[in-house]
Amino acid sequence: MNLAQNTPLQEAAEFAGTRQKQRFVLGMATSSDAIREAQKLRWQVFADEMGAHLASPEPGLDIDLYDDFCEHLLVRDEASGQVVGTYRILTPEAANEVGSYYSDQEFDLVRLQHLRPRMVELGRSCVHSAHRSGGVITLLWMGLAEFMQKRGYDTLIGCASIGMQDGGHNAAAIWHAIKERHLAPPEWRVFPRCPLPLADLEAAPAPLIPPLIKGYLRAGAMVCGEPAWDPDFNTADLPILLPMKNLSPVYARHFLTR
Repeated sequence: MNLAQNTPLQEAAEFAGTRQKQRFVLGMATSSDAIREAQKLRWQVFADEMGAHLASPEPGLDIDLYDDFCEHLLVRDEASGQVVGTYRILTPEAANEVGSYYSDQEFDLVRLQHLRPRMVELGRSCVHSAHRSGGVITLLWMGLAEFMQKRGYDTLIGCASIGMQDGGHNAAAIWHAIKERHLAPPEWRVFPRCPLPLADLEAAPAPLIPPLIKGYLRAGAMVCGEPAWDPDFNTADLPILLPMKNLSPVYARHFLTR
Protein backbone atom coordinates (compact mmCIF):
# COMPACT_ATOMS: atom_id res chain seq x y z
CA MET A 1 0.00 0.00 0.00
CA ASN A 2 1.13 3.55 -0.66
CA LEU A 3 0.89 4.54 2.99
CA ALA A 4 3.69 5.54 5.31
CA GLN A 5 5.18 2.65 7.27
CA ASN A 6 5.88 2.97 11.02
CA THR A 7 4.47 6.50 11.18
CA PRO A 8 2.52 7.85 14.19
CA LEU A 9 -0.46 8.52 11.93
CA GLN A 10 -0.75 4.98 10.62
CA GLU A 11 -3.37 2.99 12.44
CA ALA A 12 -5.74 0.13 11.74
CA ALA A 13 -9.28 0.26 13.04
CA GLU A 14 -12.39 -1.92 12.78
CA PHE A 15 -15.93 -0.59 12.51
CA ALA A 16 -19.09 -2.69 12.53
CA GLY A 17 -20.86 -2.51 9.19
CA THR A 18 -24.38 -3.60 8.38
CA ARG A 19 -23.42 -7.25 7.89
CA GLN A 20 -19.67 -7.43 8.40
CA LYS A 21 -16.77 -5.59 9.92
CA GLN A 22 -14.78 -3.17 7.81
CA ARG A 23 -11.07 -2.70 8.36
CA PHE A 24 -9.57 0.68 7.50
CA VAL A 25 -6.02 1.99 7.60
CA LEU A 26 -5.14 5.63 8.16
CA GLY A 27 -1.95 7.25 6.90
CA MET A 28 -0.30 10.07 4.99
CA ALA A 29 0.27 9.66 1.27
CA THR A 30 3.96 9.09 0.65
CA SER A 31 3.96 8.63 -3.12
CA SER A 32 2.54 10.32 -6.19
CA ASP A 33 0.44 7.21 -6.86
CA ALA A 34 -1.27 7.53 -3.47
CA ILE A 35 -1.98 11.21 -4.10
CA ARG A 36 -3.49 10.33 -7.47
CA GLU A 37 -5.79 7.86 -5.72
CA ALA A 38 -6.99 10.68 -3.47
CA GLN A 39 -7.47 12.93 -6.50
CA LYS A 40 -9.49 10.20 -8.21
CA LEU A 41 -11.78 9.88 -5.19
CA ARG A 42 -12.19 13.65 -5.09
CA TRP A 43 -13.20 13.68 -8.78
CA GLN A 44 -15.76 10.94 -8.17
CA VAL A 45 -17.31 12.82 -5.25
CA PHE A 46 -17.10 16.42 -6.46
CA ALA A 47 -17.49 16.08 -10.25
CA ASP A 48 -19.44 12.85 -10.76
CA GLU A 49 -21.71 13.10 -7.70
CA MET A 50 -21.98 16.84 -7.08
CA GLY A 51 -21.60 18.10 -10.65
CA ALA A 52 -18.66 20.40 -9.94
CA HIS A 53 -16.80 21.91 -12.89
CA LEU A 54 -13.19 21.11 -12.06
CA ALA A 55 -10.45 22.94 -13.98
CA SER A 56 -8.15 19.94 -13.81
CA PRO A 57 -5.35 19.26 -16.30
CA GLU A 58 -6.30 15.57 -16.24
CA PRO A 59 -9.96 14.52 -16.46
CA GLY A 60 -10.86 11.94 -13.85
CA LEU A 61 -8.49 13.45 -11.30
CA ASP A 62 -9.16 16.56 -9.21
CA ILE A 63 -5.83 18.38 -9.49
CA ASP A 64 -5.10 21.99 -8.68
CA LEU A 65 -2.23 24.33 -7.83
CA TYR A 66 -2.22 23.48 -4.12
CA ASP A 67 -1.93 19.70 -4.33
CA ASP A 68 1.86 19.63 -4.72
CA PHE A 69 2.24 21.76 -1.58
CA CYS A 70 -0.22 19.84 0.60
CA GLU A 71 0.08 16.74 2.70
CA HIS A 72 -2.64 14.21 1.95
CA LEU A 73 -4.33 12.22 4.70
CA LEU A 74 -5.87 8.97 3.46
CA VAL A 75 -8.12 6.22 4.75
CA ARG A 76 -7.85 2.97 2.84
CA ASP A 77 -10.23 0.01 2.88
CA GLU A 78 -7.95 -2.98 3.33
CA ALA A 79 -10.47 -5.37 1.80
CA SER A 80 -10.58 -3.58 -1.55
CA GLY A 81 -7.30 -1.65 -1.36
CA GLN A 82 -9.17 1.53 -2.32
CA VAL A 83 -8.76 4.98 -0.82
CA VAL A 84 -12.20 5.72 0.65
CA GLY A 85 -11.55 8.98 2.50
CA THR A 86 -9.18 11.92 2.27
CA TYR A 87 -8.31 15.36 3.57
CA ARG A 88 -5.57 17.55 2.25
CA ILE A 89 -3.56 19.62 4.72
CA LEU A 90 -1.77 22.88 3.92
CA THR A 91 0.69 23.93 6.60
CA PRO A 92 1.62 27.60 7.13
CA GLU A 93 5.11 26.91 5.78
CA ALA A 94 3.65 25.37 2.61
CA ALA A 95 1.16 28.25 2.29
CA ASN A 96 4.08 30.67 2.31
CA GLU A 97 5.76 28.60 -0.38
CA VAL A 98 2.73 28.49 -2.69
CA GLY A 99 1.89 32.12 -1.88
CA SER A 100 -1.53 31.76 -0.22
CA TYR A 101 -4.05 29.51 1.39
CA TYR A 102 -6.79 28.12 -0.82
CA SER A 103 -9.26 30.05 1.34
CA ASP A 104 -7.61 33.31 0.24
CA GLN A 105 -9.32 32.80 -3.12
CA GLU A 106 -12.77 32.89 -1.52
CA PHE A 107 -12.29 35.21 1.46
CA ASP A 108 -10.36 38.26 2.57
CA LEU A 109 -8.38 36.77 5.48
CA VAL A 110 -6.59 39.93 6.55
CA ARG A 111 -7.92 39.74 10.13
CA LEU A 112 -6.34 36.29 10.51
CA GLN A 113 -2.90 37.54 9.55
CA HIS A 114 -1.58 37.21 13.11
CA LEU A 115 -2.66 33.53 13.20
CA ARG A 116 -0.94 32.49 9.97
CA PRO A 117 2.41 31.37 11.41
CA ARG A 118 0.67 28.45 13.18
CA MET A 119 -2.52 28.09 11.13
CA VAL A 120 -3.23 24.92 9.13
CA GLU A 121 -5.79 24.80 6.33
CA LEU A 122 -7.98 21.77 5.65
CA GLY A 123 -9.51 21.17 2.27
CA ARG A 124 -10.98 18.75 -0.27
CA SER A 125 -12.46 16.49 2.41
CA CYS A 126 -14.49 13.65 0.99
CA VAL A 127 -15.56 10.08 1.75
CA HIS A 128 -16.59 7.42 -0.76
CA SER A 129 -20.36 7.07 -1.01
CA ALA A 130 -20.23 3.46 0.25
CA HIS A 131 -18.43 4.42 3.46
CA ARG A 132 -20.27 7.41 4.91
CA SER A 133 -21.62 5.75 8.05
CA GLY A 134 -19.10 7.50 10.32
CA GLY A 135 -16.09 5.23 10.71
CA VAL A 136 -14.02 6.77 7.93
CA ILE A 137 -14.58 10.39 8.96
CA THR A 138 -13.79 9.44 12.56
CA LEU A 139 -10.42 8.06 11.48
CA LEU A 140 -9.73 11.16 9.39
CA TRP A 141 -10.44 13.38 12.39
CA MET A 142 -8.15 11.26 14.55
CA GLY A 143 -5.41 11.79 12.00
CA LEU A 144 -6.00 15.53 11.88
CA ALA A 145 -5.95 15.84 15.66
CA GLU A 146 -2.72 13.89 15.90
CA PHE A 147 -1.17 15.92 13.09
CA MET A 148 -1.94 19.18 14.88
CA GLN A 149 -0.74 17.89 18.23
CA LYS A 150 2.55 16.46 17.01
CA ARG A 151 3.38 19.43 14.76
CA GLY A 152 2.45 22.00 17.40
CA TYR A 153 0.07 24.06 15.27
CA ASP A 154 -2.59 26.17 16.99
CA THR A 155 -5.43 26.77 14.54
CA LEU A 156 -7.39 24.97 11.82
CA ILE A 157 -9.19 26.81 9.04
CA GLY A 158 -11.13 25.69 6.01
CA CYS A 159 -14.21 26.15 3.86
CA ALA A 160 -17.22 23.98 4.74
CA SER A 161 -19.39 23.52 1.68
CA ILE A 162 -23.17 23.44 1.39
CA GLY A 163 -24.77 22.22 -1.83
CA MET A 164 -26.88 24.70 -3.76
CA GLN A 165 -29.18 22.43 -5.71
CA ASP A 166 -32.07 24.46 -4.26
CA GLY A 167 -30.57 27.74 -5.41
CA GLY A 168 -28.96 28.53 -2.06
CA HIS A 169 -32.02 28.82 0.19
CA ASN A 170 -30.87 26.07 2.55
CA ALA A 171 -27.41 27.63 2.74
CA ALA A 172 -28.94 30.98 3.70
CA ALA A 173 -31.06 29.26 6.33
CA ILE A 174 -28.00 27.52 7.78
CA TRP A 175 -26.18 30.84 8.06
CA HIS A 176 -29.07 32.46 9.90
CA ALA A 177 -29.47 29.42 12.17
CA ILE A 178 -25.86 29.20 13.32
CA LYS A 179 -24.58 32.77 13.32
CA GLU A 180 -26.04 33.65 16.73
CA ARG A 181 -24.24 30.88 18.62
CA HIS A 182 -21.20 30.11 16.48
CA LEU A 183 -20.03 33.39 14.93
CA ALA A 184 -16.38 34.23 15.60
CA PRO A 185 -15.52 37.48 17.42
CA PRO A 186 -14.94 40.56 15.21
CA GLU A 187 -11.15 40.24 15.29
CA TRP A 188 -11.43 36.87 13.51
CA ARG A 189 -14.00 37.84 10.87
CA VAL A 190 -13.34 37.23 7.20
CA PHE A 191 -15.20 38.58 4.18
CA PRO A 192 -16.37 36.68 1.07
CA ARG A 193 -15.00 37.83 -2.27
CA CYS A 194 -18.11 36.49 -4.02
CA PRO A 195 -20.83 36.71 -1.35
CA LEU A 196 -23.87 34.49 -1.37
CA PRO A 197 -26.79 36.92 -2.01
CA LEU A 198 -28.43 36.31 1.36
CA ALA A 199 -30.93 39.16 1.00
CA ASP A 200 -32.39 37.52 -2.11
CA LEU A 201 -32.78 34.06 -0.58
CA GLU A 202 -35.64 32.74 1.51
CA ALA A 203 -34.33 31.15 4.71
CA ALA A 204 -36.30 28.01 5.55
CA PRO A 205 -37.19 27.64 9.26
CA ALA A 206 -35.60 24.17 9.58
CA PRO A 207 -32.39 24.03 7.52
CA LEU A 208 -30.65 20.76 6.71
CA ILE A 209 -27.15 21.22 8.12
CA PRO A 210 -24.53 18.89 6.56
CA PRO A 211 -23.13 16.39 9.09
CA LEU A 212 -19.58 17.67 8.60
CA ILE A 213 -20.58 21.21 9.57
CA LYS A 214 -22.46 19.87 12.61
CA GLY A 215 -19.32 17.99 13.58
CA TYR A 216 -17.10 21.05 13.26
CA LEU A 217 -19.42 23.14 15.42
CA ARG A 218 -19.74 20.44 18.07
CA ALA A 219 -15.95 20.20 18.17
CA GLY A 220 -15.72 23.90 19.03
CA ALA A 221 -15.25 25.52 15.63
CA MET A 222 -16.55 28.98 14.78
CA VAL A 223 -17.93 30.47 11.58
CA CYS A 224 -15.84 33.49 10.64
CA GLY A 225 -18.34 35.29 8.42
CA GLU A 226 -21.00 35.08 5.75
CA PRO A 227 -20.81 32.32 3.14
CA ALA A 228 -19.14 32.74 -0.22
CA TRP A 229 -20.52 31.33 -3.45
CA ASP A 230 -18.19 28.98 -5.32
CA PRO A 231 -19.52 28.87 -8.89
CA ASP A 232 -17.24 25.99 -9.99
CA PHE A 233 -18.48 23.67 -7.26
CA ASN A 234 -21.91 25.39 -7.07
CA THR A 235 -21.65 25.47 -3.29
CA ALA A 236 -22.01 28.01 -0.55
CA ASP A 237 -18.81 27.90 1.49
CA LEU A 238 -18.73 28.80 5.17
CA PRO A 239 -15.36 29.93 6.57
CA ILE A 240 -14.61 27.70 9.56
CA LEU A 241 -11.97 28.33 12.23
CA LEU A 242 -11.05 26.04 15.12
CA PRO A 243 -8.45 27.14 17.68
CA MET A 244 -7.14 23.89 19.15
CA LYS A 245 -7.47 25.36 22.65
CA ASN A 246 -11.24 25.56 22.02
CA LEU A 247 -11.53 21.90 21.06
CA SER A 248 -14.50 20.40 22.89
CA PRO A 249 -13.40 18.29 25.89
CA VAL A 250 -15.40 15.36 24.53
CA TYR A 251 -13.59 15.55 21.19
CA ALA A 252 -10.24 16.12 22.88
CA ARG A 253 -10.65 12.97 24.98
CA HIS A 254 -11.70 10.94 21.97
CA PHE A 255 -9.13 12.16 19.46
CA LEU A 256 -6.13 13.29 21.53
CA THR A 257 -5.97 10.77 24.36
CA ARG A 258 -4.05 7.90 22.83
